[in-house]
Amino acid sequence: MSLNCSASLADVVAVVSVKCPVTTLSKEQVTNIFMGKTTLFPDGERALPVDQSEGAASRDEFYSRFAEKSAAQIKAYWSRLIFTGRGQPPKSVLNDSEVKKQLAENPHAIGYIQRDMVDASVRVLTGN
Repeated sequence: MSLNCSASLADVVAVVSVKCPVTTLSKEQVTNIFMGKTTLFPDGERALPVDQSEGAASRDEFYSRFAEKSAAQIKAYWSRLIFTGRGQPPKSVLNDSEVKKQLAENPHAIGYIQRDMVDASVRVLTGN
């Protein structure tokens, strides 16, 4: 019996708190927030991205799916921006549960978690 590795990966989705007025974002809008290309939601409110720690499976899958970049490419991207003084990476937390905690504490936060971690406290942004 062979196992398909990609089938074993759960689905990562971009999420906000149910208290956040934003209900939908495109893949490109989510990527731009996490890559520091924009700091605002479409309604003009500040967007506070919550990243996961380097090496976290959710992080690797998120950047692969949304930004179409590998973990090494993301690290190099932020290294360049930090070195040139043009940006700082998003705050990072350890795991999906910590992302949900940050979203509960701040309705302007946006994060990503495994789909099976979604509950009534978060809203999945369509376009995922």
